[in-house]
Amino acid sequence: MAKMNFGGVEENVVTREEFPLEKAREILKNETIAIIGYGVQGPGQALNLRDNGFNVIIGQRSPSISYDKAIEDGFVPGETLFSIEEAAERGTIIQYLLSDAAQIALWPTLKPYLTPGKALYFSHGFAITYKERTNIIPPADVDVILAAPKGSGTSLRRLFLAGKGLNSSFAIHQDATGNARDRVIALGIGIGSGYLFETNFKKEVYSDLTGERGTLMGAIQGLFAAQYDLLRSKGHSPSEAFNETVEEATESLYPLVAENGMDWMYANCSTTAQRGALDWWKKFRDATKPVFEELYESVATGNEAQLSIDSNSKSDYRVKLEEELKELRESEMWQAGRVVRSLRPSEDK
Repeated sequence: MAKMNFGGVEENVVTREEFPLEKAREILKNETIAIIGYGVQGPGQALNLRDNGFNVIIGQRSPSISYDKAIEDGFVPGETLFSIEEAAERGTIIQYLLSDAAQIALWPTLKPYLTPGKALYFSHGFAITYKERTNIIPPADVDVILAAPKGSGTSLRRLFLAGKGLNSSFAIHQDATGNARDRVIALGIGIGSGYLFETNFKKEVYSDLTGERGTLMGAIQGLFAAQYDLLRSKGHSPSEAFNETVEEATESLYPLVAENGMDWMYANCSTTAQRGALDWWKKFRDATKPVFEELYESVATGNEAQLSIDSNSKSDYRVKLEEELKELRESEMWQAGRVVRSLRPSEDK
């Protein structure tokens, strides 16, 4: 494990150079990795592990859309695709990749298959951190580990196929076998991580819930909507408002930030844009910081977890979710976005 300097602070990270794929394969050569759940993270992690030469099986309810998708992806019923119970029994490493609400519901079914020496793997610290609310308490004689890609399963797979990687955090909650560290790092390399940085289950879920509600999804949609609505109220057309709010950000400027950082993006914009950005960014920071403080407190107290559990456990959750997504989808801003995307030049135009 290497020490890396991040802005003057040292952190433990694991890279592919020091922990190559061959080493990961050797460590897990006698393991059967059972992926429980083939929804959001399941396909990306399962396919990357399989393509990297690991022994992977899927546990998924049938009939279901996810079961059919696993078959489409080349998993074979009775050979590499099983019921959840049979996959859990066969697996020596059980990757519990269902939604948080589904993990709670399935836990009484899964727990009997966690026999001594197995590993229980998560990609989110939710179930363990909020155990008083989830009632997910693993047996003492199994490893409890986490590798959390910093992005969607779709992105994990897409970057893997492009020969790249998506950074992941890793954590060890329980080391019953003495091999938990090797197991989790090997799995992190196997799923296609760019590099792995060390954390714990609580920090992972606190940062994750804050990020999803903040700059990754919630806050960015809020900022987009505020600017778009302002421009429209001042007489700007939907096309102009969308392009200046979203399209230029996602298609032009954010990729520059990803390449070399915010300062580099500023340096590659006009001097007028530079001046304005430098003058205004601290005002936005100061205006939004109280909201982030409120958000983090809600995460730390478990309020966000309980809201999620209560909402996602209701029988009409999917119906209400679709209603909320429809509101976004049919808003003028995102209808304008659909038109703008359709007008982007393609390679064959």
